[in-house]
Amino acid sequence: MRRRAAALREQPTADRGRAGESEEDPRARRPRAPRCRPRARGAHRSRRQVRPRGARQGGRRRETGEPGDRCPCRAQQGGAWRGRRGHRLRDRRPLGGRPRQRRQHPRKRSGHRALSRGGDTGRQSASGRASLRRVRSVAGGPKDPRLVRVRRSVRRDRPPLAFAILAAIGVAFFLLPLLGLLYRTPWNTALAELTASEALTALRLSLVVSVAATALALLLGIPLAWIYARITFPGRDLFRALTTLPMILPPVVGGVALLFAFGRRGLVGQFLDAAFGIRIPFTTAGAVLAATFVAMPFLVLTVEAGLRSMDRRYEDAARTLGASRSLVFRRVTLPLIAPSIFAGAVLCWARALGEFGATITFAGSLPGTTQTLPLAIYNALETRPEGAVVLSLLLLAVSLAILVAMRDRYLRAF
Repeated sequence: MRRRAAALREQPTADRGRAGESEEDPRARRPRAPRCRPRARGAHRSRRQVRPRGARQGGRRRETGEPGDRCPCRAQQGGAWRGRRGHRLRDRRPLGGRPRQRRQHPRKRSGHRALSRGGDTGRQSASGRASLRRVRSVAGGPKDPRLVRVRRSVRRDRPPLAFAILAAIGVAFFLLPLLGLLYRTPWNTALAELTASEALTALRLSLVVSVAATALALLLGIPLAWIYARITFPGRDLFRALTTLPMILPPVVGGVALLFAFGRRGLVGQFLDAAFGIRIPFTTAGAVLAATFVAMPFLVLTVEAGLRSMDRRYEDAARTLGASRSLVFRRVTLPLIAPSIFAGAVLCWARALGEFGATITFAGSLPGTTQTLPLAIYNALETRPEGAVVLSLLLLAVSLAILVAMRDRYLRAF
């Protein structure tokens, strides 16, 4: 063993490793590629010098086809260049220089982000490098002048002076009539005026007419709203417009239209008078019909909105389980739209209770027959102004009670 080790030491370096190999083996004669020598720290090439401009993955230039200026072992082997990260710099230092700073995108700079979002701002340190620091929000009063300045009036939510004056005038426009009514109310004789026979008769008739009109509107309005919400047919928008017409039509015009439709010589009234002897005008039924005509659109629109907003999958599930259409309507649809029906009924009842123009035109003002509470107030203004004020205060209390009952829909701020 010692002799063989001595012979190997005396043998040249290029011929080492060939001892004991056969001459027919071609792999033994192929020269090995020299390996890369480790570079000294700080002597690395820059990032742009890793891959020459004209070099391809195969290690040859585009112009000459010669091996590129890179690692000699890769160039001699002719293999594929295994990415750029294999020769990247560890500390990214150029030749003998300090670490290279990464260039930031203009949109990602700290100052730009602070100006756009109002959260961070840039601050130049002594060395000239940017560092981030957290500052207070815009609402808290930023100290950096580069941030967007917010006016104090906007921060404190103060309205402009012109808007404040106009809004105050609008509030006074609604509040002053109520204050005047309360100021002129005879509190000493208020109870006596309310318990008078004429006032009680008018109040009782108003309740009967308004409740009957609401019941008739429920009977006719719910099926009509269901058809508008569920069925598509030619002219549906036209019929819906005709249904909502009494809401914008003057009440006196509505009373005249009812008179020419259901009067003695009206379109339908003459047939009812000749066939059955029924006369609707100037009766309690006429007052109910007039109140229904002007109040039913409120119910129809409210119930239709509830039907459109409900989930129809519940109805489809009930139909797939074998329920009939009427059973689905009674057990599924009505419970789901019950809040909408209640809201529409309350609005309809309030509108029927305060009806004046259509009732006095179509049904007249007969005490105990067609003289409702608004008509009694109108007649009392000529003979007993104090009684008219007390009855008006009663209707005001009823209106406030309706608003309290409907506070979930119209008074959400309370």
